[in-house]
Amino acid sequence: MQIGICDDQEEIRGMIADRVKKLYPAGDIVVYVSGQEVLDAPHLPDILFLDIQMPGIDGMETARRLRRRDRQMLIIFVTVIEDYVFESFDVGAFHYLVKPFEDKKFAEVLYHAVRQCHDRETERAVKEKPSLLITAKGKHITVHIEDIVYAEVFNRKIIIHTPKEDIEYYGKMKELEKIAGCGFYRSHRAYLVNFNYIEKYDASAIYFENGKALMSKQNYQDFVKSYLRFNQREGKANGSGYSRD
Repeated sequence: MQIGICDDQEEIRGMIADRVKKLYPAGDIVVYVSGQEVLDAPHLPDILFLDIQMPGIDGMETARRLRRRDRQMLIIFVTVIEDYVFESFDVGAFHYLVKPFEDKKFAEVLYHAVRQCHDRETERAVKEKPSLLITAKGKHITVHIEDIVYAEVFNRKIIIHTPKEDIEYYGKMKELEKIAGCGFYRSHRAYLVNFNYIEKYDASAIYFENGKALMSKQNYQDFVKSYLRFNQREGKANGSGYSRD
């Protein structure tokens, strides 16, 4: 996470940077000496401590221009004057700190901002997960592809096995295989397996923590090659999933 500090006074920039380093060592700190420098930056930080009273483009105008470019960045105004507090709402400021501020207050604001950024990232990651919308037992269910351990065809239905539950629905394995992507393998005409969950395998079956999938003999050699390529691509140890034949 990148945390920016924009203030024309070197002393203030250093003071804020020291506090941030102490409270959030994982943060990547970047400093700016003017509003124009922030506006010219090719990449904007996730959190920005922004002084209001600066020569040239002041902090409030800087914030207005930044908002045209980035609606998500958290702006924390830092100033010696309280008169701008209501105006800061117009640019969607996250918080407003009046100098000199107490360590406790600064820590509260920083931690809150960091937590909100993490929550946004988590929410964004969930939304971006490839998923499958199916209808099972009259209900519409969203299944994240990465949660599928393996799938099998049984009585014209597809049974999706996840770590928490089994879900049955009417569908075609070929369509599921296409959606699942390269992290999966069709080991048998009735089975689709997720490489990530494989515990072990042999020429007749693939084993998971709970359950197993059949292996077609004609697919075995290709499966082994595909599984090894997957492990290399993901940077996993060669022993992840091993042959017992």
